[in-house]
Amino acid sequence: MRTPWAGSGPELGVKLQPCAHIRGARSWGPWGTPGAKMASAAEGDVGTVAELARVLRWGFDELSLNKLATSLGASEQALRLIISIFMGYPLALFFRHYLFFKDSYLIHLFHTFTGLSIAYFNFGNQLYHSLLCVVLQFLILRLMGRTITAVLTTYCFQMAYLLAGYYYTATGNYDIKWTMPHCVLTLKLIGLAVDYFDGGKDLNSLSSEQQKYAIRGVPSLLEVAGFSYFYGAFLVGPQFSMNHYMKLVQGQLTDIPGKIPNSTIPALKRLGLGLVYLVGYTLLSPHITEDYLLTEDYENHSFWFRCMYMLLWGKFVLYKYVTCWLVTEGVCILTGLGFNDFNERGKAKWDACANMKVWLFETTPRFTGTIASFNINTNAWVARYFFKRLKFLGNKELSQGLSLLFLALWHGLHSGYLVCFQMEFLIVIVERQAARLIQESPTLSNLASITVLQPFYYLVQQTIHWLFMGYSMTAFCLFTWDKWFKVYKSIYFLGHVFFLSLLFILPYVHKAMVPRKEKLKKMG
Repeated sequence: MRTPWAGSGPELGVKLQPCAHIRGARSWGPWGTPGAKMASAAEGDVGTVAELARVLRWGFDELSLNKLATSLGASEQALRLIISIFMGYPLALFFRHYLFFKDSYLIHLFHTFTGLSIAYFNFGNQLYHSLLCVVLQFLILRLMGRTITAVLTTYCFQMAYLLAGYYYTATGNYDIKWTMPHCVLTLKLIGLAVDYFDGGKDLNSLSSEQQKYAIRGVPSLLEVAGFSYFYGAFLVGPQFSMNHYMKLVQGQLTDIPGKIPNSTIPALKRLGLGLVYLVGYTLLSPHITEDYLLTEDYENHSFWFRCMYMLLWGKFVLYKYVTCWLVTEGVCILTGLGFNDFNERGKAKWDACANMKVWLFETTPRFTGTIASFNINTNAWVARYFFKRLKFLGNKELSQGLSLLFLALWHGLHSGYLVCFQMEFLIVIVERQAARLIQESPTLSNLASITVLQPFYYLVQQTIHWLFMGYSMTAFCLFTWDKWFKVYKSIYFLGHVFFLSLLFILPYVHKAMVPRKEKLKKMG
């Protein structure tokens, strides 16, 4: 691997040669006039400064993030992202030791300044996009108040701004640009508007969940800014409510009242786990890529090789997300934001900002298990602020479908996102049908309960699970229809054929294998 200093730059000895001219100018030679020699020395000084400037410029160029990123086999933007995420730890330590019980305005200023600094470090002057949306959101809350108009305006404006950003910055590849943290911010600001709206309702008209998140006070611009730019979640999440953030600012999120939270060990555990995934991803990323799916070599391999490669890639490609979420969760825990009360044994829980259930993610054989273990806070946000708000439709499947459509648009305008979430919707429906069939059919239920066959069942389930998870992620990661269509065609649209067939066949199988008395018992 090339070191940051390696390359075709000039050797240091060559660049120091002008110094010899300076030494020669200091002795009066046969010219015998000091003025001439001084002029010669001055010219030598100018030449030396110019040469030294070139040396330093070359050195800084070699030490630049771009060069370092290249030597590590990453892009400069990816390196900036990783540095920013890990910078959360020293910032969290500073907050714990110097600001935890200080005045609220100081904490809001600290979070706003550090978040804006991170935004500038990653995206330069494009930080104005987030700043504009934060200020306008504050004005919407103040001018429109606790009205449904404010909620609808927020949904429309924030989503329209995000989608416009996607449209004007879209490429055929995944690029780290200002729209990446902006999608996180969009959900934060929409949730803020909904919670503010709920805060104006009678408590008895709200569910227990809505009561928990409803904002009774009137947030100031500084509070909204601190909430929006909190360094531990600005770039990649997780999502959290304004009420939870204000508890942090007020010093309430600690397991030891009156003292800073005893959260160092839980934070380091998540950091350590994140580093394990980072190392795994770094080692495997050169060998398992989505680009290979588009090559002739992939197409020329056997059908089963293509399927197995998709299975392995589908599992591995998620590790980059797991890494980011685990590391940022550690930052949130360290600040105290991860505090989630105590369990029944009186032990502090630090999972308020958990975006991953790692053990469930690695062991579940079901698609619904992966959904429940992955990007938890975003899924909870969609359930709380979108899915449950569609209760008036009176159709759970329709509400779920619209929620997945919202998620697809929130991710971007590429067709691959729509295909991925369409597959998720289809797979979840079929999986529920299959689970209900096995549970209600005496024959299948008895067969599934045979202990000696459990490992075999688990292996089959995991194979199906990750093969079609990879199938869905193919469209998600390749974005454009020409790319994902080519890969799907190479495996004969296996995922669509398999699950669409089951969708129509399983009801008839259920009818044939579930005795009428079992159906009547269920109805009774």
